[in-house]
Amino acid sequence: MTRFWMLPDGVEEALPPVSWWLEDVRRALLDHYRERSYELIFPPLIEYLDTLLTGTGSDLESQTFKLTDPVGGRLLGLRADMTPQASRIAARHFAEVPVVRLCYLGTVLRARPDSLGGSRAPRQVGCEIFGEADLSADLEILGLMLDTIRLAGVRDAHIDLGHVGIYRALAAQLGLAADDETAIFDILQRKSQPDLRDFASAKGLEPAVTRDLSTLMELNGDVTVLQRARQMLDVSKPAIGEALMALERAADELQRTAPNTPLHVDLGELRGYRYQTGLVFAAFAPGHGRDIARGGRFEGVAGGTGKTRTATGFSADLNELLHLGAAQSAATPPAVAAQ
Repeated sequence: MTRFWMLPDGVEEALPPVSWWLEDVRRALLDHYRERSYELIFPPLIEYLDTLLTGTGSDLESQTFKLTDPVGGRLLGLRADMTPQASRIAARHFAEVPVVRLCYLGTVLRARPDSLGGSRAPRQVGCEIFGEADLSADLEILGLMLDTIRLAGVRDAHIDLGHVGIYRALAAQLGLAADDETAIFDILQRKSQPDLRDFASAKGLEPAVTRDLSTLMELNGDVTVLQRARQMLDVSKPAIGEALMALERAADELQRTAPNTPLHVDLGELRGYRYQTGLVFAAFAPGHGRDIARGGRFEGVAGGTGKTRTATGFSADLNELLHLGAAQSAATPPAVAAQ
């Protein structure tokens, strides 16, 4: 009978006593967000597919479980990420509110894990601010991400900072077709100088811009990278100058509020490039091969107008955070039991 009780690959269940620990952390997080004036939302597990895949959800098609509604006949999707749902809720129910803060915590389902051996049913937690363009909103979200990691019991996390605006400004000068821009994007993620030279030669790209893209791959390290960037990039271009100022301000804020948190700056990091528009950040833990939380600036939908609404937010998998917290403390078994 055991084989009939097996769970699908990447699907987990929480068992006592760790399920109580999970519930304690959930309550602590939501209480913390409430104290910071965030409104709690419970989006539905299932929605019309075309709704789920709009805006920030446009990259989630391959991750989304699909089925046909036996009542209406329309195609439905099981949510793979709650950020697009938060964006829809902000647009539909808070359209007249200039600035809205939302938080959420719930299970999402994914057709494929984000990484080898990863979960297909993360317990996603996150916060979003819609309608505030000032960098102060990004810094608020960054601080909440660090609070979330701490409340989940994870120690020694470090932060990666980047800004997609610099790459966007350079790519715009090249006027590339979509396929070529994707190729450049992939090269930068691999940080392959030979591939960039070969691609630039084959496409006849402008030497000055190619040189800047090459420089971008080398601009990663501690906070002094920002000083080097000002010397090596054309900061007279508004998009580049503004991006560097945002990064400098974020670095200063982190050094002020979390002086013991290691900070890494990577100007070639384009995590979420296809939908993110500004400052991007991620948290990593020692010995863990992928980020444990991520966030940044993006454009959310704005009601039925077809316009966008500036937003910033972060999300994390609470199950993964609790696994790490337990492993670091060596005092509690893993937060969920997998079969």
